[in-house]
Amino acid sequence: MPPMTSDDHVLDLFVVGGGVNGCGIARDAAGRGLSVGLAEKGDIGGATSSASTKLFHGGLRYLEYFEFRLVREALAEREILLAAMPHIAWPMRFVLPVDPSLRVGADTPAGRWLGRLMPWARGRRPAAMIRAGLLLYDAMGGRKVLPASRALDLARDPAGAGLRPGLGRAFEYSDVWVEDSRLVALNARDAVRLGARIWPRQEVVEARAVDGFWRVRLRCTRTGAAREVHARALVNAAGPWAAEVLSGAIGRNAAARVRLVRGSHIVTRRLFDHDRAYFLQGEDGRIVFALPYERDFTLIGTTDAPHPDADTAPVCTEAEADYLLAFVNRWFRAPVSRDDIVWRFAGVRPLYDDGAASDTAATRDYVLDLDTAVGAPLLSVFGGKITTYRRLAEAALARLAPDLPAMGRPWTAGAPLPGGDLPLDEVEARIAALRAAYPFLADDGARRLFRAYGTDAETILGTARCAEDLGRSFGATLTEAEVAWLMAREFAMTAEDVVWRRSKLGLRLSPDQIAALDDWMRAARGAAAAAE
Repeated sequence: MPPMTSDDHVLDLFVVGGGVNGCGIARDAAGRGLSVGLAEKGDIGGATSSASTKLFHGGLRYLEYFEFRLVREALAEREILLAAMPHIAWPMRFVLPVDPSLRVGADTPAGRWLGRLMPWARGRRPAAMIRAGLLLYDAMGGRKVLPASRALDLARDPAGAGLRPGLGRAFEYSDVWVEDSRLVALNARDAVRLGARIWPRQEVVEARAVDGFWRVRLRCTRTGAAREVHARALVNAAGPWAAEVLSGAIGRNAAARVRLVRGSHIVTRRLFDHDRAYFLQGEDGRIVFALPYERDFTLIGTTDAPHPDADTAPVCTEAEADYLLAFVNRWFRAPVSRDDIVWRFAGVRPLYDDGAASDTAATRDYVLDLDTAVGAPLLSVFGGKITTYRRLAEAALARLAPDLPAMGRPWTAGAPLPGGDLPLDEVEARIAALRAAYPFLADDGARRLFRAYGTDAETILGTARCAEDLGRSFGATLTEAEVAWLMAREFAMTAEDVVWRRSKLGLRLSPDQIAALDDWMRAARGAAAAAE
């Protein structure tokens, strides 16, 4: 058995879980002057946080559940986050076609209200109700940058060209696209810049409160090597595993408060020739997005299906893929079939279990549970959505502040993530400047690099004057220089980390190319270990 290493230095805060909430808390805490450690048993952002629908949004459909506080908070966050990461997030317009035959979900508060107020509508969702909801959506979040909603004539607007005949009217509104897995990696990287210690692929096997401090034992999932760290406070941000960590590693016999819901997506060939997305309503009361994706593809999702347990790997089932195909085929002119699917993925959303009758109706809000009865402060995070991760981090640290008196003030609102230190309206000019400074880059390569790394793209490219200066090419504009950066700065260890989380180049690279990349990274890790 490998020997255990022990760090006698007592950290202020230890975080379990390297998803967006855990990394967001670690970054915020480190920026307030706290000493912070974080352990993630897999890759940073390797589970739920890299399998979202990739939107910063208020949640238009949550208005039908009267989740006004959640929607208001999320809407306010959109522009705060957009300003902090204009390289990995950008405004997106959503087209919502109107079909008078569709109905409001009967189990929603809005559906029950409509039934009492307008019984003759028989639950149908009138256009006036949609317009009123969009006006409320515009007004609730203090919108400054994003354009307001408006009505569309689908017979005239290009957004109507790909839709089935007979749809005359639509509405258009704004939300924000985000590269979700890059969001997590950049939060983790910034946490390290601020002094935090991040341990990927380190599982927390035991955490016990001893003499007013937490003693946390970690095990490397690759080598089995053990490590022990100590902290004044513990945050359980393990997402789908939060209840498991609470009852297992921490040893608290608390009732499970997590509802596991699988969200599945399919990626198809590109289905429309514009850069707007579609918000599509279903006969079952659900909604599905069809989003422009990685220039040549369309992302369709998501489903809401119960998931058995956190340790069962989520996959998009055949039934879920067929459901999504049938859903979009109700709206699009040209049929979409299984042959059009190029990739599918699924993630487990750890919703707070509020006792809702269905997974669709379950709240997307977060709950923070502070337990001081164990002898040292323990904060467990349940639920939440990617849009509110920064606010969740602030709220979590506010709960812990009485136990961590050295903590500084909130600071993350408006603070850019690595590479995001530029105004939103300069992105296109910066991409053009990168292309001019490195003329050997193809247009798509320059755009991809800037959209991934922002102002750090020039640091990666360095003094290169030709493509060969960047080292080996692995295909699809991925070079040795970029991979080395990802391994050194963004915790990447395998080809899967690189092509499916730090990027989505897995859509363009062949299995042989991915295997060659994995071999190169394995050799690079070996050489680095030998040099230590």
